[in-house]
Amino acid sequence: MPRAVKLAPSILGADFGHLAEQVRQAEAAGVDRLHLDVMDGHFVPNITFGPVVVEALKRVARVPLEVHLMIDSPDHYLAGFAAAGAGTLIVHTEAVVHLHRTLHHIRGLGLKAGVAINPGTPVAALDEIVAEADIVLVMSVNPGFAGQRFIESTLGKLQRIRALLDGRGLNCEVAVDGGVDAGTAPRVAAAGADVLVAASAIFAHPQGIQAGVQALRQSLEPLQRA
Repeated sequence: MPRAVKLAPSILGADFGHLAEQVRQAEAAGVDRLHLDVMDGHFVPNITFGPVVVEALKRVARVPLEVHLMIDSPDHYLAGFAAAGAGTLIVHTEAVVHLHRTLHHIRGLGLKAGVAINPGTPVAALDEIVAEADIVLVMSVNPGFAGQRFIESTLGKLQRIRALLDGRGLNCEVAVDGGVDAGTAPRVAAAGADVLVAASAIFAHPQGIQAGVQALRQSLEPLQRA
């Protein structure tokens, strides 16, 4: 620190009956990208949406779309999400057999490539692959549902990943997803996160989306001044 921290609201927490309007409100509040959680009911115990929703959002969104594939066998769907308008595709270490090949496939589609790890996956799983990634996404809850409580051990994991990247001089973003709110945001940023993925803290804020974004930004101000 100081380091510019980006906000990526997860539409998992949005009202899908008014999704376009809520995306516009988030953009007006100054978010940096949109985080789209794709779930298949197999890799995680929930089902969300597929490329058709990404394509619809691409028509209304002005910020980049970051698609987080929490699905089995994501390789079968990379081209479809790329065609739908994704700017970044993130796959899980736990869901991919040939991760090196998958990340290069994503880059070959002209997209940024990301790799995510679940709370129970050690940092060592990234050791041989992190140089191939544009972003590492650290899950700070067990994936599948919005509104879960932040897992405290994630802070140490973030610190170790930041040290790994900095030690190798890699230009790779570190993102954190799960339980991010005005209380946890400064802690994960101080631990090394560049990107904060937040669902309920933004879309379910009692005073509205703009207030949710402002609360997160304000919580980070002491770190930005450090």
